[in-house]
Amino acid sequence: MTGALAALREQVERLFAAGASAPREEARAAFAELRGALSRGEARAAEPDSSSPTGWRANTWVKQGILLGFRHGDLADASMDHGRLPFFDKDTLPLKRLDVAAGVRVVPGGSSVRDGAFLGKGVIAMPPMYVNIGAYVDEGSMIDSHALVGSCAQVGRRVHVSAGAQIGGVLEPVGALPVIVEDDVLLGGLTGLFEGTVVKRRAVIAAGTILTGSTPVYDLPNGRVLRPGDGSPLVVPEGAVVVPGARAVTVGAGRDWGLSLATPVIVKYRDEKTDARTELEAWLR
Repeated sequence: MTGALAALREQVERLFAAGASAPREEARAAFAELRGALSRGEARAAEPDSSSPTGWRANTWVKQGILLGFRHGDLADASMDHGRLPFFDKDTLPLKRLDVAAGVRVVPGGSSVRDGAFLGKGVIAMPPMYVNIGAYVDEGSMIDSHALVGSCAQVGRRVHVSAGAQIGGVLEPVGALPVIVEDDVLLGGLTGLFEGTVVKRRAVIAAGTILTGSTPVYDLPNGRVLRPGDGSPLVVPEGAVVVPGARAVTVGAGRDWGLSLATPVIVKYRDEKTDARTELEAWLR
């Protein structure tokens, strides 16, 4: 961490601790500085940490700084950001301004990226999609139509977020790990990742799969059930291929009625055949 970033962290923590009594203009200025650092990728809501069981750690102070922006922003006319339709948002939270030099391909059609989100070179944004403040999308990833990258979510390199996929935001509690999607992951259409789920590199999450912080995942190849621990998120292993499944209800009326509950299942781990299928993405770039 640079000296300037360390000083900003100290300022944010002090202002956040002061609550409603924090000097308003100082809080707005500190948030604007943080927003710039987030947009440049210098500050992150979470970052790799080899000493952590998940391989990641949350930067609580960054989330605290983002909350300062919401707390001390004024409702303002944001129509100029969006066109002719009227929109109203916090004046501290403008849209991100991109140019050709950023190396990001934003296809016309109604997408939005909030300032304070980072998009690496080679990112492709297909309309309409949305990336919220604090999110980090690394180089070469694709955010497809009707997809969401929520606040503070961390998306690695060469990730395909397919149409309709939802990567939830985890802004509060401030100490909680946001949703993490590591390098070379494929998220199928209409998938949902919520509540701080961590998807390790090269995993494939099949269309329609929902993963949350309380979701058990049944790992068929290894004969085990993966569950989040106390205070720790669900972690999908490297190279896992996860599909929607169902588990029979074996107690009470659910058993009598023949009900089953949806549950994600690891059916295999990524191999050459799986990799060949995901090569289709190269044709889109």
